[in-house]
Amino acid sequence: MHPATSLPEVRNYIGGAWRTPRTREWGDIHDPATGNLLGHVPLGDAGDVAAAVEAAAAAFPSWRATPPGERIQYLFRLKQLLEDNLEELARTITIENGKTLAEARGELRRGIENVETACGIPMLTQGYNLEDVVGGIDEMMIRQPLGVVAAITPFNFPAMIPLWFLPYAIACGNTFIAKPSERVPFTMQKVIELIERTGLPPGVINLVNGGRQTAEALIDHPGVRAISFVGSTGAARQVYARAAANGKRVQCQAGAKNHVVIMPDAEIEGATQIISDSAFGCAGQRCLAVSVAVTVGAIHERFRDSIAARAASLKVGSGLDDTVEMGPVISRESQRRIEALIAEGIREGARGIVDGRGAVVAGYEDGFFVRPTVLEGVPLESPLTTTEIFGPVLSLAHARDLDEAIRMIAANPYGNAASIFTASGLAARRFRYEVPAGNIGVNVGIAAPMAWFPFSGWKDSFLGTLHGQGWDAVEFYTDKKVVIERWPREWTRRF
Repeated sequence: MHPATSLPEVRNYIGGAWRTPRTREWGDIHDPATGNLLGHVPLGDAGDVAAAVEAAAAAFPSWRATPPGERIQYLFRLKQLLEDNLEELARTITIENGKTLAEARGELRRGIENVETACGIPMLTQGYNLEDVVGGIDEMMIRQPLGVVAAITPFNFPAMIPLWFLPYAIACGNTFIAKPSERVPFTMQKVIELIERTGLPPGVINLVNGGRQTAEALIDHPGVRAISFVGSTGAARQVYARAAANGKRVQCQAGAKNHVVIMPDAEIEGATQIISDSAFGCAGQRCLAVSVAVTVGAIHERFRDSIAARAASLKVGSGLDDTVEMGPVISRESQRRIEALIAEGIREGARGIVDGRGAVVAGYEDGFFVRPTVLEGVPLESPLTTTEIFGPVLSLAHARDLDEAIRMIAANPYGNAASIFTASGLAARRFRYEVPAGNIGVNVGIAAPMAWFPFSGWKDSFLGTLHGQGWDAVEFYTDKKVVIERWPREWTRRF
């Protein structure tokens, strides 16, 4: 165990047993707030993946035959274990990811909601039937599990995003392999330790750590039926193409450049608070974070001054400090990349109203900090208008009217989320009706769907047809089978 943080050694969990990874290549894991070394992570070995697939495949026949009502009993136990260990898990998330404890607790709450929703699988997986489709012939549709499925998940939500997939997959009767980001391996280790305590049969859930080599081995393995992925658009395109070429079912949540529109009738104080939380919460490392604020009409200067004051006043530091409002970004590389993009925007003509580069936090001088940044007037031709910065950077733009604001959003290649702040029901309805994005917020800064709804996404923000969560998860993790039955009377007379 790590002496300062009680973080475990990074191991794989295969066939109900913890195993030391076979790889000879290891990477470093750093605390983003301090820069201190937390441990080492395996960068992958195809043999570990093959062992996990073998274990999952061996567990599938008996798990598939387990009635849904029995499967979900393990999820009920997991839900309670997650509740009982929420503070320890939140602390682990904060240590390895950097977000504040409040943000980590919120992440876990959303993950637990997905476990709760998956407990409804006996209802959610029901099919339908029709007697006498033709005289004496009945027809029915039933859902059956796929087999072995896998999820490749990112660093920004170490617990919540794996729980978009895991509970639905196993509740539907599949066996599951988790591949967390090599930047944040500890949270899923602790989640798997809790799953182990539920008594779930060996092989139903497996954990393999690693980097790109591990992900590619999962995508290529013929024993894996489906792949769920969350990451950048560039990576999502590669995963989608490779998985599809291998004949797999695949869903890829990708990048984003989310806009918020502030109408002249918006309540400025409330809008500022909510938009600030969206843009700078989790250090801007959320796929639903607002990255462009579009003011309409005369409200521009008021909102600009208000959001700038809010950004400049946020307390930045270690997420373990309950008074801190924003933590560090994930790595030194991310810090440098974000600062370079801010510099590029200013070089191209944007005004740095609040410039977060060169942040030094007392007591955490080696941490990976970028303070909240507000840029005004990024030129429309700048690559920054379509670049996902994935950091605490908010760009300000201005539109003459709602029509122009909607055109600005529609011109963006991404379509993950968009929000509007207004007191007008007509403006809100036009916005949700016309804006080409999969998650729409009205007076909401983070348009994050509850577990009962799909986590949508359009255009370059999603590849596939079925999203995570809710009914989409059930559809993704099951195959439909249509059964047509005919029982002629003359065949059954002897009974």
